[in-house]
Formats: sequence, C-alpha cells, structure tokens
Amino acid sequence: MAVVALAPHRFAKEPRRIDAAWYRRSRRFAELPVSRVAYAERGRGPAALFVHGYPLNGFQWRGALERLHAHRRCIAPDLMGMGFTQTPEGQTISPATQATMLAMLLDALHIGAVDLVANDSGGAVAQLFLAKYPRRVRTLLLTSCDVDEKTVEAALRAQIPYLDVAAEIEVVAATFEQYADRARQAGIVIVPAMAFYGGLGDLLATAAMWDWPAADEICIAYGLSSWKPTPGTRATTQVSKQRRDGRRIVFSNRRMEFRTDDAPILDWTFPAPVGKQAVVGEFTMADSVTIPSHLSTPEIRSYMTVAAVKDLSDPDLSPAATDESGRSSQTFLVEVVARLGGAERRATASGRDIYAISAPLVVEATERVVSGRFKKTGVAAAGEAFVARDFLRSLSPEHLSIEIQ
Repeated sequence: MAVVALAPHRFAKEPRRIDAAWYRRSRRFAELPVSRVAYAERGRGPAALFVHGYPLNGFQWRGALERLHAHRRCIAPDLMGMGFTQTPEGQTISPATQATMLAMLLDALHIGAVDLVANDSGGAVAQLFLAKYPRRVRTLLLTSCDVDEKTVEAALRAQIPYLDVAAEIEVVAATFEQYADRARQAGIVIVPAMAFYGGLGDLLATAAMWDWPAADEICIAYGLSSWKPTPGTRATTQVSKQRRDGRRIVFSNRRMEFRTDDAPILDWTFPAPVGKQAVVGEFTMADSVTIPSHLSTPEIRSYMTVAAVKDLSDPDLSPAATDESGRSSQTFLVEVVARLGGAERRATASGRDIYAISAPLVVEATERVVSGRFKKTGVAAAGEAFVARDFLRSLSPEHLSIEIQ
C-alpha cells in the first residue's frame, strides 16, 4: 500500500512567485512500492498533474503552479531516476513504469481523475497513462512533444477533450479530416493548433471579421524581430520539406495548392513601431488550415518578415532566455486584415517570444473547455470553439497587446 510521507495539512507559505527556495521548502515525498517519489503541491480544487521531460524535474512547472494554483490542486512530481525522487537499484525505469508510478502517486494522494499536462519526453509517459487509465484523465495537454495518433483515439474512447499545439499543416488538416465526425459523436471538442501558429491567427481573423459572413481575402502578416528556432522547429521544417517534396503550399481558390516557383518577396507596412518590412509572401502556416475550416474566404495570403525566415536556415541560432520568466528577447506583431468589397477590418496582437505565448493560449483554452465555455463539439479551430474577442481580451495586457479595428 502506498503511503504519503508529509506533515499533516501543513503547507509552505504561499509566495507571490515560486522560486527554488520555495520549492525546496515545499518538497514532499510519497513512499511508493517503486520509489520514494518527490513532488510539489500547490492550490486547491480539481487536481492537475504535471509531467516533466528528461533530464529535468518538477521544478520545470513552477510557472504553471504559480499561475494555476487558484484554479487547480497542482501536483508536480519528479519522475523516477530524476530530480529528488529516490529510486532503488534494479527498479525498471521506462515510460510505462513511469505511468504506473503516477497512478500509484494519485492513489496515495487520494486523487481519482486529473487534468494531465506533459512536456517533451514526459509526453510519452502521459500518453501511456491515458491509454492505460483513461478514466483518470479529465483533459490532456501535451506541449512540445511527439504525439502518437493513438492519443487522439484514446481521448475519443475516454470521451475527454483534446487540445494540441501542432503547427504542421498536414497534421492539423488530418485532424479535421479524420476526427470531426467521431468527436462530434463522442460529444467532445478537439482543438488543434492551439498555439502561436494556427490558434492566434485564427482568433485574430475571427475577431476582425466579427459579423461579416464572408471575406474576399484574409491576410496574415507576421512581424518577427528574429526567429531562433528550437530543435523541434528545425526537425518539423525538415519533415515538412520531405512531405512536400520541396514544393510550397498555399491556400487559394478555397483549397490548398502546391507551387514550385520561388515565394515572392514583398513589402508590408506593419503598425508602429515595426513599420515597413520586407516579407516573404505565401509563407503558409497552420492558420491556412484553421481559418477556412469555419470562416468563408477564397484566399488566405500570409507573409513573414525576411529577417525571421533567414534565421531559420542558420544552424547556429537557438532561443535563449533573457529574464527569469524564461522568455527570449524576440518580439512579434501579428496583423490580420480581412477585406470585403472596398472595406477592410484589422486585428493585431503583439508580444514577446512566439514559443512562450503558446502556453497562455493553450492554458486559457483548456480552462474554458474544462469549465464548459466552448461553443461546439467536434473538431474546432480556436475562433470557432471560443468567443474570439473575449478570448483575446483575457490575454491582454499580461501576455498580449491587442487592437481590433
């Protein structure tokens, strides 16, 4: 029988920000058959379980615990063989045994079901946990990790919502094509591409169009100060090139089309302070899948600043944290313009670090799904699943600066 070793109901003083000192004071241990598992806990309410990747520990999730403890009982364990968890010699350590350990930990803490959040290699553990214990997962959120198609299948079987941050055009398109009817029949919502690419542009386009039933065209211009890619971005770029055999893909005439010529170089005048910039035209991202899934337009034109595109091909560049929040110095401004006849409507979002902004986007979406504040079941883009203007306002000004004309 698993026993939790801790002083009864004694919690560390709640700080405004979680730092290493708080984590040290607050660390607890659960005496489980497989290990003496270290974990941190903060908050009250429905439980949320956070699974870190290799070779990190639960401290990775300090920001999530800090922001979500008012809404969830947040549990962040150190996996076996990592952090402060004490694992005996001879204990098998694999994604499958880690998933079993998590179930034991929840038993020890008298927790039935959780909102499951995982990152990197912790995603494999979370997916195995969902497959083995589907009734113990209310919602699943995977960030920056490989996702098996069986994960969506498991969500459908368990009848739990599914949100992802996939940016690959083909993957997002396949999610709409393969799971729309089944998700509707299961009575759940699946929200793909709930991230900077795919989610933010879709929300801005929906907010800009507002009550228009259609648009002649929708333009999305990305004004990035730089784009120092993560290893995951580099790998995704290479996979996409292989899938398309070197061809480009654009949304035109109400469908995706392949093109073999060079992308055009144009100028785009962004709102101040970015101003006029050279951009690569037809720089298609996941927004060109999410937007036409629910907004009527024959043309989606997308643009990316030339400087950012050049960064993608530099093998020596990688993002680096420049403050205690872990964000890089990169800034961005995304402008969406919808045109109908001679009229234009615009919406812009600006902020810092395109990778960091995906976290508040998908967390806000998850909170709305869990609390029942979504508009439909089935597979839905962000702007169709949620009230776009309200969603964007909820992220401003802490995470984004928003302007809608």
